[in-house]
Amino acid sequence: MKNIYCHTLDNGLRIIHRQFPSEISYCGIVVNTGTRDEYPAEFGMAHFVEHMLFKGTKHRKAHHIMNRMENVGGDLNAYTTKEETYIYATFLQEYFPRAVELLSDIIFNSEFSQNQIKRERDVILDEIHSYDDSPADLIYDDFENLMFEGHDLGHYILGEPDTLNSFNTDNTRRFVNRQYHLDKMVLFSFGKTPFEKVVRQAEKHFNIKHETTEITSIETKERISPIKLNPLSKVLQKNTTQSHVIIGWNTLNMYHPQRYVLYLLNSILGGGSMNSRLNSSLREKNGLVYNIESNHTLYTDTGFLSIYYACDPSLRDKCERLINKELKRLMEKELTPMQLSVAKRQLMGQLGIAAENNENSALSMAKSFLHHNSYTPLDVLFSKINDVTSSQIMKMANEIFTSPEFELIYL
Repeated sequence: MKNIYCHTLDNGLRIIHRQFPSEISYCGIVVNTGTRDEYPAEFGMAHFVEHMLFKGTKHRKAHHIMNRMENVGGDLNAYTTKEETYIYATFLQEYFPRAVELLSDIIFNSEFSQNQIKRERDVILDEIHSYDDSPADLIYDDFENLMFEGHDLGHYILGEPDTLNSFNTDNTRRFVNRQYHLDKMVLFSFGKTPFEKVVRQAEKHFNIKHETTEITSIETKERISPIKLNPLSKVLQKNTTQSHVIIGWNTLNMYHPQRYVLYLLNSILGGGSMNSRLNSSLREKNGLVYNIESNHTLYTDTGFLSIYYACDPSLRDKCERLINKELKRLMEKELTPMQLSVAKRQLMGQLGIAAENNENSALSMAKSFLHHNSYTPLDVLFSKINDVTSSQIMKMANEIFTSPEFELIYL
């Protein structure tokens, strides 16, 4: 792609940079480690480390880290998923060297002091409690735990109080030494900085001979693909005013060549637009719900499609009938050429608008390069979507929706 540049340092660190004419730049590290890379005694550790990276290094105290970018109007941020950890900065272009040096310091030189660990543990426990008060968010995590019960994907990103209380300097460092290998990282950059300068700064601050590095040669935890469980239905008593419901099916992983068909199928069904089939039926025509949506989640070796809605408990059966009616329509009747054309234009328009958010674009580029070692530009993505046929959509609908579904209900 024009204006996309890639390079690999001798130590295995991959670099991707997008040259973009904006005064605002983004630079960060994405690490190929997340919740699924924890052992049972470490549940919550990937997210905990993400927090602790901001709490002091051999060269800086926590407030120095916080102020390093904020004093020049920038921002330092991070988040953890089931498979990745992102640490990145947003700043005016002239402060690119400052951002790269800071990222290097917190990744290589964090101290994980016991005092900071005790303090941050309380912060995360409070985060867990606040999450418990948001059933529309929590149900997604509980649903994944249901689908992947007994597997590394089937536990909370935030962890559990019992495991959090066991974290200390030694086991936190041990996790970092095991999982934070340079060849499992991508340095990503988005902005006006010339690529030659990006590489020079990377060579300066991410050299394997970094004088204080504690990154070792310990092998990372092996990822084992989940075994597909027999679908089941589960009810959890949450004392909510509404019934919150998720149903879902196993689908594809992020490398599957048919994933573009799934993207389009999900968009048509309930992918966030007001004219999706589920929203049109349950909300606009029947007034049964405020929000109903479908989502696809694709991991490196598995994936699922889910439908979420919340309604008055007395209306749940009617909602279920209408959902099944829409699924049946997709399975039994191909889209007309006009319907297919409209669906493609709508999805491509949504993707194009989302790409205007430079922060999201930088993070998406980083994830793509981490897992695919390439970046798919919008025009190629649009071409893949345009190649999808009505018969492919109907075939995938049958492959997914004829199998029994998982179901989770909050009452």
